Amino acid sequence: MKINRSAVSLTVEDVDASAAFFADHLGFRPEMAADGFVSLAHPNAGLNVVFLRRGLEVLPEGFRDQHAAGLILAFTVDDAAAEQDRLRAAGARVTMPLRDEPWGERLFQVTDPNGVVVQFVQWLTTE
Repeated sequence: MKINRSAVSLTVEDVDASAAFFADHLGFRPEMAADGFVSLAHPNAGLNVVFLRRGLEVLPEGFRDQHAAGLILAFTVDDAAAEQDRLRAAGARVTMPLRDEPWGERLFQVTDPNGVVVQFVQWLTTE
């Protein structure tokens, strides 16, 4: 099997609000869009983030009214502290402040207007 691209699809109430958050704060850009749908690409992320409005018929019947929950969308960055400072200054809501984990991970989280949790991870050198 050859996989040409990867994407994660998240069901949200307000597609435009999540798309604007990802564009304004994270550098994603719309690649495709229609009523209730947007596919966002980033030159460095390695995957597209797709937002689908709750209730769309393209969603499996049992999932149409569910909201993206229990999921953390994680991105690895070079300097988590600098990214947290940048996002705070830009008005993003930091919902878990910067912390270092004993296994060598520095991370923090922001949450978009639809409750999508985005985590930024920096791998620390453990010597």
